[in-house]
Amino acid sequence: MDLIKDIDIISAEEAQACDYKTTPDENTGKTKKLYIESYGCQMNFSDSEIVASIMKENGYDTTSDFEKADVIFLNTCSIREKAEQTVRKRLSQFNQIKKENPDLTIGVLGCMAERLKENLLSEEKIVDVVVGPDAYRDLPNLVAVAEEGQKAVNTFLSREETYADIAPVRLNSNGVTAFISIMRGCDNMCSFCVVPFTRGRERSRDPHSIVAEAKDLFEKGYREVTLLGQNVDSYKWSPEENNKARLNKKEEEVSQVVSFAHLLEMVAQVSPYLRVRFSTSHPKDITDEVLHTMKKYDNICKYIHLPVQSGNSRVLELMNRTYDREWYLDRVRAIREILGEECGISSDMIAGFCTETEEEHQDTLSLMDIVQYDFSYMFYYSERPGTLAAKKFEDDIPLEIKKRRLAEIIEKQSLLSHERNKLDLGKEQLILIEGTAKKSDQQLKGRNSANKVVIIPAGKAKKGDYVNVKITDCSPATLFGEILEINPALA
Repeated sequence: MDLIKDIDIISAEEAQACDYKTTPDENTGKTKKLYIESYGCQMNFSDSEIVASIMKENGYDTTSDFEKADVIFLNTCSIREKAEQTVRKRLSQFNQIKKENPDLTIGVLGCMAERLKENLLSEEKIVDVVVGPDAYRDLPNLVAVAEEGQKAVNTFLSREETYADIAPVRLNSNGVTAFISIMRGCDNMCSFCVVPFTRGRERSRDPHSIVAEAKDLFEKGYREVTLLGQNVDSYKWSPEENNKARLNKKEEEVSQVVSFAHLLEMVAQVSPYLRVRFSTSHPKDITDEVLHTMKKYDNICKYIHLPVQSGNSRVLELMNRTYDREWYLDRVRAIREILGEECGISSDMIAGFCTETEEEHQDTLSLMDIVQYDFSYMFYYSERPGTLAAKKFEDDIPLEIKKRRLAEIIEKQSLLSHERNKLDLGKEQLILIEGTAKKSDQQLKGRNSANKVVIIPAGKAKKGDYVNVKITDCSPATLFGEILEINPALA
């Protein structure tokens, strides 16, 4: 188990934890201060940038110190029980601040707000504002209501809202990489997942606004964008309709349809010096057209996050993933055939889903051996209220078995990660420098096309540079290289 500890692959306990980010300090002369803590996925972090932009237009600068804030927002995650427990614990810690400053407004935003709605106000007495992911435009009004001493709630789920016209305030930005939200919601209804209930139906954002945002970021010095969606492969837009379910019914009536492959190409054409990534892909939707578009453009990174969740077809059916083991492996074969063995593939995996047998768990381990993932996000099953699984299936796998199966998955992935990284030894790769390495200011950190972290000596390279490197060493989590050339011609 020392191997796991050494490479920062999460332990069985940590696998249930929840990442979070806070707002930076900004002083542009606004009269009030806003503090946001964002929990969970990249979509939430992206949403907080939209929230900050809306509040900025209404007189708020951001702060990194909640004790200086006039308004505190917790942008929440509901994907696992641990995420909600973390938020509730944080709210209890804010109790003292609220006592010392009764005028402080505390709001819960995002998926937890959408799931619990008004119940949050009775369960968490210090909460003043509860706002779902589609109601952020209403935040200034809701805060004003709270400042008058009343509780304020808006958890309306929209079929159209994409926030396409709002320029996000880049929070916690390194100035090199940025996220662009291309769609909202999810239609997939996986039995274990709360997202369709907390984020609503799929809506795709106007592609021209996405390209405009990418161009603006590039002109401001950013050199990489990640196109974000719960399921980017099902992106589908027309001038007449952005709701995928409705668009599918009247596709012959609209003037044009932009697919994800089309959008990917449009963004790639902004500049050969702008790297393009995307997340997350769904195995049922990722097409050969997308893979061929990735191959066509050098600046579209050769990395795909392709969550499998389980390696067993019966469990996948219970999860309502709408594909089986063979379908998934066929998609992996297509990735390898079109993009090559060096294309990075990562995954999500759930250990101990309802009724999973020991043999079915072994199917997940054997699938990992076949696919050879570069890295994975690994969890044990956590029942979420309101989901199909919670209604239909008994959560019947004991916790100690879940933890043991998860530990086996983590151990397997740590070995696979190391083997995959060894394949890079001696190779020349192009990396984009994102900043100083965590462990030493004498080193720089970048990522290669396959989304692997590469550490190099500082030298003359700087943040935002493209650098050709030769990979000289590796650990299971990191590659190490030497500089060959700074800012080579890419066009």
